[in-house]
Amino acid sequence: MRAPPGRLLNTPEAARFLRVSEASIRRWSDSGLLPGFRVGRRRERRFNESDLLAFVHRTSSSQGPADGVNIGGVAVPIPTHLATLFSTDAGGLRLTVPFLADGIRLGQPSFLAGTDPILTRYLDALDAVEGVDVKHAREAELFTLVRFDEGTRPAAIAYWQHLFAKALGKKQTLIRVVGEMASVRTMFESEEEMLSLEEALELMFKRYPVVAICQYDVRQFDGLALLRTLKAHPDLFGLRTGPFLN
Repeated sequence: MRAPPGRLLNTPEAARFLRVSEASIRRWSDSGLLPGFRVGRRRERRFNESDLLAFVHRTSSSQGPADGVNIGGVAVPIPTHLATLFSTDAGGLRLTVPFLADGIRLGQPSFLAGTDPILTRYLDALDAVEGVDVKHAREAELFTLVRFDEGTRPAAIAYWQHLFAKALGKKQTLIRVVGEMASVRTMFESEEEMLSLEEALELMFKRYPVVAICQYDVRQFDGLALLRTLKAHPDLFGLRTGPFLN
């Protein structure tokens, strides 16, 4: 491939240019957020300096975090697929309402998966947060309520891919997802189907600039299901886990 005009940088040089880690450069490149191309037999990455400058401007304009988000006082990298466990109604909103509210304020696409009773609780809670215009965010397709109609893992994966592709088409650098899994379970043919989706999403979400919080009400799941849930969310164990257990 013929190199585009302008000064070209390899991955370490691009990381120094943007003052981020090399892992962030590779992740943004793989997700399509940062344009680049491959050279030589080893298919090494190269980045045009003008594309890096454009990326800086786009990220600054969106006011999004360069390399992560804060959830409950914990710095969480992008991408991350988390499971949170809670045992009270208040505990179930403690992390996710501020997480979604931040996304709405910053103009980042945010998705909430659940059924009507849960969704109503979230809408009421978000409406009470200062500086959060839920109605405008929904009209601008920056806050989307997600339901699955077909009840199978392949259909759900295809739908998430459609939603993410649409968001990335608007040059977004961060996508926020909250799934209320006790109500999401009712959309599937079985709990097994839903848990197999979680295992598939652990791989799929790594291809996108996503921070996802999958919420598990321990009053609604047995011990074996929760153990399988934790295994499907290994990102949790690389963080300080206390804040995610409510």
